[in-house]
Amino acid sequence: MSSNQNAPHRAVVEHLVRQAVYERMGVTVPQAAGAPNPLVVNVSARHCHLTQEAVEALFGPGHQLTVHKWLYQEGQFAAKETVTLIGPRSRVISNLRILGPCRTLNQVELAYTDAIALGFEIPLRGSGSIEGTPGGMLMGPAGFFKMEQGVIRALRHVHMGPVDAEYYGVKQGDDVGLRISGPCGLTLDKMLVRVDPSFKLEVHIDTDEGNACNLQADSHCEIIV
Repeated sequence: MSSNQNAPHRAVVEHLVRQAVYERMGVTVPQAAGAPNPLVVNVSARHCHLTQEAVEALFGPGHQLTVHKWLYQEGQFAAKETVTLIGPRSRVISNLRILGPCRTLNQVELAYTDAIALGFEIPLRGSGSIEGTPGGMLMGPAGFFKMEQGVIRALRHVHMGPVDAEYYGVKQGDDVGLRISGPCGLTLDKMLVRVDPSFKLEVHIDTDEGNACNLQADSHCEIIV
């Protein structure tokens, strides 16, 4: 494990920046008062999760994903490896980042804008709920891998540990809202709650949602129950 992992994660730094701006402006943040953990909101750009079988088809037998950047959730990372996604009518998105470690199913997560550019019609799904979803072709340096299904727009969601879930009064599978303030502020409804002892408190929205509210490091964000 590199020494860089001991430094504060960028998401935490951005949260501290927000808090410093609030204090200077004299703005109070009710949801943060007494909360066990800081609320981190991150934009999750298009990416894919792959099985080891798919990784080997794309990068060669025995290939293991290598860490490009550690993510906020423990043990999760953006891999150095990227692939090309080939959509309908041979439209492509290149440099699609793989997130590791490998999973038990193959899933590509796109924003609707990405899907339109590719010619896909994709459903809104929770991660792992891929039955009946469109597939696609992935291309890597060593070959191709055909996905029969698994191309989705991921439901916006919030990761919580049990302590956070108790604080907000929610449980796995509930829906909450997210209010993002600013010149382009908006409120997002139907944000899926995901609870696990390994989770840090973090919201994931996609690039369409992040661009719509112009999410910045000093954007005031709060969960609405």
